[in-house]
Amino acid sequence: MNRRELLASLCATSLSGALSLPAAALAATSGTGLEASLRDVWEAWRDANMDATGRVIDRLQKSSSHSEGQAYGMLLAAMMGDRAAFERMDAWTRLNLAIRQDSLMAWRWLPDAPVRVPDLNNASDGDLFRAWALLRAAQRFEAPEYRAAAEAIVRDLAKSCIVHRPGADPLLLPAARGFETEAGFLYNPCYTMPLAMHELATEFNQPVLAAAARGAVELARQLALEGVVPDWVEVTPQAVGPAKGFSFDAGYEAMRVPLYFVWSGLHDHPAVLRFAEAQSRVPPGLAATRISRGTGEALSTSAEPGYKAIAALATCSARQEVGARIPPFSPGAPYYPATLQLFALLAQAEALPTCVPL
Repeated sequence: MNRRELLASLCATSLSGALSLPAAALAATSGTGLEASLRDVWEAWRDANMDATGRVIDRLQKSSSHSEGQAYGMLLAAMMGDRAAFERMDAWTRLNLAIRQDSLMAWRWLPDAPVRVPDLNNASDGDLFRAWALLRAAQRFEAPEYRAAAEAIVRDLAKSCIVHRPGADPLLLPAARGFETEAGFLYNPCYTMPLAMHELATEFNQPVLAAAARGAVELARQLALEGVVPDWVEVTPQAVGPAKGFSFDAGYEAMRVPLYFVWSGLHDHPAVLRFAEAQSRVPPGLAATRISRGTGEALSTSAEPGYKAIAALATCSARQEVGARIPPFSPGAPYYPATLQLFALLAQAEALPTCVPL
């Protein structure tokens, strides 16, 4: 399971080998405006990562599909108003991953394995984003059946994936089983998306989900006191520290924390500031993809536009700048950085319009 994010203003999009967000007049807009401004970017992502059946393919992971990827794609389709794409992804997901006894999904589907779903355990972030996608689709497409499906997922997340702590807010476990330890439990900070959790908690009267979002935000604050927020930690009644066998640096998983926090309106959260500070030390044209928790130095870097987009968004947020240096979108980028870049553009548009390029 150690696997590897109030519209105010938007800018126009162009497509010529790569997609970019050039300077444009900023104006108040609705979901329709969001769809128009990012239409080319969304279609490039969809055509590169989703097949005709609605399966979102992670080609760098043996062309597998994950509950996370399906949920990410469904959210993007809902926000872009692409009902046909949403319905294809929803249908494939229900047929191939939503096969548990509850409303949660198995976390991975393997195209070439004798058993394509060898593990029925879920991944709570995939379920969280799928519920959020279904809720937004219900609102966008006026489809009450999607709302009902979202409510069932939220109910089972609250039942199976929330861990309660004495004297503190609860937290969202990575899955329904397998992450308890003798002393406590394993926790992944990037599995929590505060905005999604608050929207779902409000819609479906699940205050425990909002409490888990608060718990995550506070735990990330505590972790940021001593360095970048890491990929994984072990939480015990006595302390929060390294998780044996899991990364304690900030890598490909933890980079979603500043993305999700900015998207949730937590622009000056210490987790965002720490991440932006570390990215400021990286040479121009690169983004840190693994950051030492101890020193804040980059242990690996990448020129992928998706990783640079998160670095640019966090930097703009931390410095309260006008105009983020998010690079052009590349249709040929791998699934994961391409998704992160589109999320960064959405986060910028929804939560931090001052960072839209001028």
